[in-house]
Amino acid sequence: MKTNEGMLDRTLRVTAGLVLIGLAATDTIGIWGYIGVVPLLTGAVGLCPLYSLLGINSCSVSKR
Repeated sequence: MKTNEGMLDRTLRVTAGLVLIGLAATDTIGIWGYIGVVPLLTGAVGLCPLYSLLGINSCSVSKR
């Protein structure tokens, strides 16, 4: 599986996902905050399906 997210992108996704899940768990923003699972998982794995469809690659590793 090839990654298409750079380190900064992955860090921001994981952070945003954790914040959204935390806000949902404390009932600050309601159940919609659990949508934070999506950026959390894509950041943890390093692969974004939407990036693949659009041909975006924020990973700084050169292709061989």
